Amino acid sequence: MSEQKKSAPRISVIIPTFNESEAIGNIINEIHEVVNKIDKNHEIIVVDDGSTDNTAESARSAGAKVIQHPYNIGNGAAVKTGIRHAHGNILVTIDGDGQHDPNDILKLVHQIGPYDMVVGSRNRESDTAAHRDIANMLFNSLATYISGRKIEDLTSGFRAIKTHIARQFIYLLPNKFSYPTTITLSVVRAGYSLGYEPIKFAKRVGKSKSKIKPLQDGLRFLMIILKIAVFYAPLKIFVPLSIFIFILGVSYGLFRIFIFQAPYGQTSALLMSTAVLTFLVGLVSEQIAQLRFDRSESNSPINEDE
Repeated sequence: MSEQKKSAPRISVIIPTFNESEAIGNIINEIHEVVNKIDKNHEIIVVDDGSTDNTAESARSAGAKVIQHPYNIGNGAAVKTGIRHAHGNILVTIDGDGQHDPNDILKLVHQIGPYDMVVGSRNRESDTAAHRDIANMLFNSLATYISGRKIEDLTSGFRAIKTHIARQFIYLLPNKFSYPTTITLSVVRAGYSLGYEPIKFAKRVGKSKSKIKPLQDGLRFLMIILKIAVFYAPLKIFVPLSIFIFILGVSYGLFRIFIFQAPYGQTSALLMSTAVLTFLVGLVSEQIAQLRFDRSESNSPINEDE
């Protein structure tokens, strides 16, 4: 029993892939070389999300454990599959398109301990499109307001996290590209520590192209943020909304009284009543969210040796 535990990996590297045959072999070799410095028993799990090329074969040839989806489910689904099959105490998620430098894995892993999750955030030298930088800035600002903690890079898929924490939130993670958004906000709202390590993002290798659709996935990111806000901090949404509706109702009533010399009207009364109801819904939602969180904590005891 002690021998089996001794040979177990400390670090599991999860690589979600879809048609990355040109880059995946070299990336796995680099990861092996880097992670071997701190964990000779590490494991690399490549989750092939329904690729139509020889991504799986290239990954196996490079020495990775390969799990294949029968069809393309989504980047988040691939990460969840990797989490379920990982044996290490620390999980590292990294893209399979060559954007992330495997040498940066050590920077993230060395901070796990004081931090429960460490995210590789894009620095100014990163080769990223301007429209994505603007979108990320907006998402980061909104997430910062909701979580009450400065979020430096909400959408980065390059991160290290304690395994037992990742599994605690796995049921919340969506199947698409918005999984980093979900796990970031979940970790912060649950009271776990979050750290950031500035790193440089490079161009994708070979013919690999981004699978992110700016408009569709951008709207999905926004909805995920709102969903998590309602899930963990409903009052962050309902209080500003109720205040806005109440001010709108009062303003409309005063406008009718002083401009048209008319009674404040039913519309104004309806808006103010709606504001009160919105606040009460938020208050009840806050209590439900707290009960849900308390239950999830009691059903997920801390076990860092998993």
